[in-house]
Amino acid sequence: MRLLIMGPPGAGKGTQAAMICEEFGIPHVSTGDLFRLNLTQGTALGQEAKKYMDAGEYVPDSVTNGMVRERLKEADTKAGFLLDGYPRTVAQVAELDGMLSTTPLDRVIELTADTDEVVKRLLGRAIEQGRADDTEEVIRRRLEVYEEQTAPLTALYKSRGLLVQVDGLGSVEEVTARISAALNS
Repeated sequence: MRLLIMGPPGAGKGTQAAMICEEFGIPHVSTGDLFRLNLTQGTALGQEAKKYMDAGEYVPDSVTNGMVRERLKEADTKAGFLLDGYPRTVAQVAELDGMLSTTPLDRVIELTADTDEVVKRLLGRAIEQGRADDTEEVIRRRLEVYEEQTAPLTALYKSRGLLVQVDGLGSVEEVTARISAALNS
């Protein structure tokens, strides 16, 4: 299975990604992990990304695309993978389409969640982890930005018949069962 998972902050993507990868025996390809790995290993792409990050600037698509392209060339992704955190823009979708021209995505999973519930969940996490800067106002803004940025992607994947929307609220087991049912239908 070649999958992509999307969802707002606090919807449980990380938890569900681990469950999906275990169920289907595929690697979790997270752009956050790719950035950390490339920075730690001092790769050319990592050094390029570091220049932008150190300057407080957005890492350009060309660098992110390059990291994903290199990761998807690795042997463990031949039987499938779960992308997490990529693509984030329509331009990145086009780039991904080129990378996967002979073996396109099978499904795009979008975890959905009630905004007020997600805010409650993230405020709880902020208190738990001592993140004083994660105020309700900041969290709500992050959710707005996520919605603005991903609406074009969800519309695109829906038009291609790839999008499955799954309610991300409930116990881990309930959400996992919903995703599994959606992917196996």
